[in-house]
Amino acid sequence: MSTTFWGRFAARAQASAQSPALFDEHGKTLTFGALRDRCERVAAGLHEQGIGEGSRVTWQLPTRIDTVVLMLALNRLGAVQNPVIPLYGKREVAFVLRQTGAQLLVVPGRWRDTDFGARAHELQDEIGPPLQVLLTDDGLPEGDPRSLPPAPETSAMRWVFYTSGTTADPKGVCHTDDSLHAAGHSLVVLHDLRPDDVGSIAFPIAHAGGGQYLASMFEAGFPALLLERLVPTQSVDVMRGLGVTIVGGGSSFYQAVLDEQRRRPDIRVLPTLRKLTGGGTPKPPQLFFDVRRELGAPILHGLGMTESPCITMGAMTDTDEQLAFTEGAAVPGMEVRIMRGDDTPADVGEEGEIQLRGTLMTVGYTDPALNEAAFTSDGWLRGGDLGRLRPDGHLVITGRIKDIIIRKGENVSARELEELLLAHPKVGDVAVIGLPDGDRGERVCAVIESAPTGLPIDLPELQGFLREAGLAVLKLPEQLEVVDALPRNALSKVLKAELRARFS
Repeated sequence: MSTTFWGRFAARAQASAQSPALFDEHGKTLTFGALRDRCERVAAGLHEQGIGEGSRVTWQLPTRIDTVVLMLALNRLGAVQNPVIPLYGKREVAFVLRQTGAQLLVVPGRWRDTDFGARAHELQDEIGPPLQVLLTDDGLPEGDPRSLPPAPETSAMRWVFYTSGTTADPKGVCHTDDSLHAAGHSLVVLHDLRPDDVGSIAFPIAHAGGGQYLASMFEAGFPALLLERLVPTQSVDVMRGLGVTIVGGGSSFYQAVLDEQRRRPDIRVLPTLRKLTGGGTPKPPQLFFDVRRELGAPILHGLGMTESPCITMGAMTDTDEQLAFTEGAAVPGMEVRIMRGDDTPADVGEEGEIQLRGTLMTVGYTDPALNEAAFTSDGWLRGGDLGRLRPDGHLVITGRIKDIIIRKGENVSARELEELLLAHPKVGDVAVIGLPDGDRGERVCAVIESAPTGLPIDLPELQGFLREAGLAVLKLPEQLEVVDALPRNALSKVLKAELRARFS
């Protein structure tokens, strides 16, 4: 049996050809069989344009049926695809294109407030051959499936997901078909997924979590609703009409659905809901209890990152106490350990650095120089978070080592913003920090020492400067603080903990 992403999907399409696979908010439905046939036609169309095994393709698309079709068609051909979330700006996309040597960039024409087509052609002019541009608003190319070469049979590195971190540039995280399948399998087991479930993907499918979610659908045989964005007053009605049983995302998604329930206290807005799932952002225990009481379903939350879409996760068999106060236990195929600062194992209940290894893991970064710092000598990935393991094996996150901010589930590199802001003539020095935020998890705050000129600067000017630098909107500071001097230790390192305490 094929071990590729496509091979597992094709097996599901064979077994469940007439069962629904995908819905969208506009009323479109595709069965597994119809989805397979469409993917093969698109694969043939792409092959006619020179895309084949090993071809590098970058795509930046919203969560749509055509996006899933493209993902599967590329995997059918054995191409290496580089998904980029739509919120990333020109600066990040240019870096991805240059680092991967992409020969094709796939974007919508206009989406929301951005002309992706115009930006793609600007990038094409700047980067030059062999980069080509495909606009999906004109439709995906189709051809005769009989012209296709045989599909690859074995798993390989065919996925490069980009994420922000402590480096100024995005990091390319490499995954195999097998690692995404293992991630999807963990959801099937822990969340008791079955064919009569109806899922929902309201987060950017370009995340590694998008591939994980699709893998869980192919294994368990359930369909999912694709939403380009979660607009609770509209999206909840679509979910209700389709009988959605699973709402996925993170804490901001849980809160949005809960708020919609509170707007309509006379009815259960999602009467078929069995669970809410997600990770990547802090989950306040009170939010769990509010959702459990008012929506009638538990939150199964976990720790995940681009390097491993699922590390720990709450399970349907966990108690409410475990689900509310922990990030769950290690998922099947993963190991988690806590290490002290002297690289010795921490005791149960003792805080230390979270490290991980297992079958859901990345095989490394596109930049080999990042691997040495990220992995220990015995092959464990340094997760960048502080935590402790309870006697029941469940993980509690207590802090963060890496200088990143997690805003609505997206990583924001403090260093990237600091390097850009230091180029502003009114900025003498700067520290970018994350502050607790009920809606976003964390909000981005820039703390600035004024330049010797003493000229005042305000938040709109700061945001405009960063937009002109091509920075993604999701990374823009939402708070500005101006200080006489940044607090520093004896080695002149900025004391960010002190700034967080002062401005939270």
